[in-house]
Amino acid sequence: MSENLRTVKTLTRAGARTAMDAALAHGEKLGKKFHIAIVDNAGHLMAYERMDGAQLISQTISQDKAWSVIAGNGLPTSGWLNELEGDPALKLGFPHRPNLVVFGGGVPVLLEGELVGAIGVSGGSAEEDAEVATAGANAVA
Repeated sequence: MSENLRTVKTLTRAGARTAMDAALAHGEKLGKKFHIAIVDNAGHLMAYERMDGAQLISQTISQDKAWSVIAGNGLPTSGWLNELEGDPALKLGFPHRPNLVVFGGGVPVLLEGELVGAIGVSGGSAEEDAEVATAGANAVA
């Protein structure tokens, strides 16, 4: 292989579907209405579903959570504020970047320790969103 190229693993449509099915099942188990977005390792939307009755505002939040994980090289959205803790200016300014979400509900999809995608969930508490997203990510790992 050339030193100018690298091989990168990424989530497939089938993997996104597996993750989505697991996330939806867990969301139904919790009895809440969620939006679930799954992106590949470049942040491109692979799968998206809105559970019946989920609030409209959660649509873009779920997609932004998934994107935020990729933008942070696999950092869950719940970890962003801790990463910014040491610099007050960054902590105040960075969260205002378009599409960046700094609260729970976005998790990486890892395969053999490599970031292959991300899942963003919105519709419950930050903890519930993260739980649903983690159920999806675990189904692929």
